Amino acid sequence: MVQIAENSSFLMGEKKHAILQKLPGVDRLLNLLERRPGMEEIPRSVLVRSVRNVLEGVRREILERDGNVKSDLCSEERLLSMAEKAAYKAMSHNLRRVINATGVIVHTNLGRSLLPPSVAKHLVEVSSRYSNLEFDLEKGTRGSRYSCVENLLCELTGVESALVVNNNAAAVLLVLDTLAKGKEVIVSRGELIEIGGSFRIPDVMAWSGAHLVEVGTTNRTHIRDYEQAISDQTALLMKVHTSNYSLVGFTAEVPLRKLVDLGAKYDIPVINDLGSGNLIDLSEYGLQKEPTVKETVSAGAHVITFSGDKMLGGPQAGIILGKKNLIDQIKKNPLNRALRIDKMTLAALEGVLRIYREEDRAVSQIPTLQMLTLPLRTINARALRLRNRLKKLGESRLKILRINASSRVGGGALPLQDLPSRCIGIKVDGISVNAVETFMRMFKPPIIGRIEDDTFIMDLRTIQEEEIPIIAAAVERMLKDL
Repeated sequence: MVQIAENSSFLMGEKKHAILQKLPGVDRLLNLLERRPGMEEIPRSVLVRSVRNVLEGVRREILERDGNVKSDLCSEERLLSMAEKAAYKAMSHNLRRVINATGVIVHTNLGRSLLPPSVAKHLVEVSSRYSNLEFDLEKGTRGSRYSCVENLLCELTGVESALVVNNNAAAVLLVLDTLAKGKEVIVSRGELIEIGGSFRIPDVMAWSGAHLVEVGTTNRTHIRDYEQAISDQTALLMKVHTSNYSLVGFTAEVPLRKLVDLGAKYDIPVINDLGSGNLIDLSEYGLQKEPTVKETVSAGAHVITFSGDKMLGGPQAGIILGKKNLIDQIKKNPLNRALRIDKMTLAALEGVLRIYREEDRAVSQIPTLQMLTLPLRTINARALRLRNRLKKLGESRLKILRINASSRVGGGALPLQDLPSRCIGIKVDGISVNAVETFMRMFKPPIIGRIEDDTFIMDLRTIQEEEIPIIAAAVERMLKDL
């Protein structure tokens, strides 16, 4: 039996060797590939790498197979087709547009907030031409890169001064490094939040060189807890808005205004990390109440930090607002240069902030706000349009479902907020739901939905009007190809 097995293994090895010898060389396959239509536009280095990768992959496949190996694995036409696909894939952008059909508005994995078209247009102009990034056109001298947004932020929020860095974690880090390095910062235990990627407030504080002093308990913290912890080493009192979770039941927290009063008593500044800052009160549009930046400023916080790409609806940025004497110190910190934002982020942020000068315009033109406040009747109308387009395909295998669902805000904001929505679900007889999801995700542009109850679900709250025909075309193509 052992001898038979050894002979069988030897014969299989001989057969694999014979098949491997049929593989064309790199030069032969490359020469054939270069003659194919469209390949003349692709750099030769990409074609060479594609051919080598395909040949290496096929060799590995042949050697690793346990059973019979078919010689057609080495056919030139098959290898050329694989190399062509590999070359086109290598030429495709890694970062590209997708259709968000998940129902999560501020979707971290899908780029968070969308920019208004008018802002995107200005961004293209600024990024493709020279700009007055650090040049004062009126004085003809060097200027500050923050001047284009600082005045707007002060105008919209009522603060004395402002600064912008590359994200909110950087904003908190810079503030703590400047104002509390080597000293103590008092924070409620119930506000030691963790954001995406296991990034925690205590970690940020440790990197800043500040010493964390926890007070209170997870669910209840009182003003006396802060006061009892104050020492001659206390540099800041810190309040962190728990924007990505909510504690309910037997809870207590210290209002910002009371914390500011305590800080005034001991001459200690108060920093408030809002996480996801709102410039307008969304409770007036039926959403849960969240503290606005203006309310936080009015409560007397000395320094306020929040993200630019969450509820604000702008680009990724960390916004720092506050008293001029403190912001001036933060601006002078050498770390600020390492965390500063570029001209494209500044252009995008300025454009979004200008829209906020009129609240009605902000709600209608900033995509994040527009999706948050989208009436259910509008979403329902979109769902009906998509359903009708899919019905027109006239495919009996296709099952189309209209589903009532709830969208989510996302981005660590309003975690308990349900947004009533309408979804279209599809099933295809003879095709698994996983195959449907994969096809839609690999379409150009990719369509990202979700699977529930063996159905591929698409939420119309986050699908743009002009994307409905694209989705219908994707389903039509899927029905032909699968």
